Amino acid sequence: MITVNLYYTGMGGAARRFAEEMENSGTADKIREEEGNLRYEYFQPLSDPETVLLIDSWEDQSAIDKHHESPMMKTIAQLRKKYDLHMKVERFVSMETPETEKQYIRK
Repeated sequence: MITVNLYYTGMGGAARRFAEEMENSGTADKIREEEGNLRYEYFQPLSDPETVLLIDSWEDQSAIDKHHESPMMKTIAQLRKKYDLHMKVERFVSMETPETEKQYIRK
């Protein structure tokens, strides 16, 4: 699994309005329905009301590549421009939890 954290930052609540439009327009749901998508959720950091975090997880790089070629990317780009957002991106590849760390995880 590959997880991409995208931090959208704007001014005057623009990032939150962007996320709300993604949800209310059905665009986020269409992305969630794409083959290989495992998670697509928006969060807002308590310490930064001008930023929205998108946690976006995919089965593999091929699924991400297909998503990047989809019509959704044009919609996302237009909305980012509409809300004048800037981005920071982090990328993570999942791995099994080491035995030495399992003792700290409460299920």
